[in-house]
Amino acid sequence: MKDTLGVLLAGGAGERLYPLTRDRAKPAVTFGGIYRIIDITLSNCLNSDLRRVYILTQYKALSLNRHIREGWNILAREVGEFIEVLPPMRRVSDNWYQGTADAVYQNIYSIGSEQPKHVLILSGDHIYKMDYGKMLKQHQDSAADITLATIQIDPAKTYQFGVVDVDKDGRINGFEEKPKLTQLRSPLNPEKVAGSMGVYIFNADVLIPVLLKDAENTQSSHDFGKDILPKMVDDYRVYAYDFVDENKKEALYWRDVGTLEAYYDANMDIVSVSPIFNLYDEQWPIRTHQRQYPPAKFVFAETGRTGTALDSIVSNGCIVSGGTVKNSVLSPDVRINSYCEVDQSILFSHVSIGRHCRIRRAIIDRDVHLPEGTTIGYDGEADRERYFVTESGITVVTRDYSLFENPVTTDYFTSE
Repeated sequence: MKDTLGVLLAGGAGERLYPLTRDRAKPAVTFGGIYRIIDITLSNCLNSDLRRVYILTQYKALSLNRHIREGWNILAREVGEFIEVLPPMRRVSDNWYQGTADAVYQNIYSIGSEQPKHVLILSGDHIYKMDYGKMLKQHQDSAADITLATIQIDPAKTYQFGVVDVDKDGRINGFEEKPKLTQLRSPLNPEKVAGSMGVYIFNADVLIPVLLKDAENTQSSHDFGKDILPKMVDDYRVYAYDFVDENKKEALYWRDVGTLEAYYDANMDIVSVSPIFNLYDEQWPIRTHQRQYPPAKFVFAETGRTGTALDSIVSNGCIVSGGTVKNSVLSPDVRINSYCEVDQSILFSHVSIGRHCRIRRAIIDRDVHLPEGTTIGYDGEADRERYFVTESGITVVTRDYSLFENPVTTDYFTSE
């Protein structure tokens, strides 16, 4: 991996995660209580012994930049190791990033200055565990110019993925971008289709001229999946790498958390007794930056007023004071007051739930203070009048949607 440069795309606007992305970049959204979404991919990089990573940011990147600076400034530039944020510099274009390929193209000088043999393109909004070193080994063994990571998917779900035509030797002969129906089938499983995971390894001497040519094409949308890769099949050796999951569960785990429903489900995956996505594997640690908080605390043992949390993740600084929490994720510094019921919900940092509140299937954004007696998740029509509610009935409460009994004292401009 010493000859490989990682380029992590973290500049998407994240419209489908609105309103959680209204004030922050998608990779900076909280996940699993103490983490950010980007921490999963960065942890994969470290666990794969990848020590040179550029992070390409664009929209609403303040909290993301701060998180990287405070939590991932752990490598030494003097020995050629780094995790570094590259903001849009418009060095080779007058436009903001027009697509995934354009984002890499606009940073072509920074990439070239590192003189890598291989460039690993990654996304900052996926939840999975993957050893990129294994993918690189196959890339080299097959003498590939480009290798795509693929996962076996049900044909009914191809509308969510770019799918590839793979032969028995693993070589890719064609692409289809999110087809509603496809006749393609995987050579590894005739009942499945090979879907692209958005993870690519390029030989650097192949990537740079291809990006330069695409940048000159005014008809291109400058996207790897739509424009770059389909045109390379005939002229280059393009191979598929079938996903090897380091999560060590029976079912392969890879989630694109680009929608509120997918994001919610991924958080619920980690609170079960036997979590589908394992955060507790010492052999594949997930790291992050954590501020200092006191330990979590559970108080009151009276009848009808017992502080409990079952099948839940409770982070440092939380106080469950006479309330009940089930199947939920509590981020740092959350207060659950007496006689509350919180079920199947995700609470971001610095949330306070007043007495006698009933919260179900909700995502509560940071710094929200719900007044006493608030009910969320039991009356869809009433919730839609106050909050953002998805089609599946997940209620998202942000600071400006919440109701306040007292004047707001929270500094809205503090770091996340």
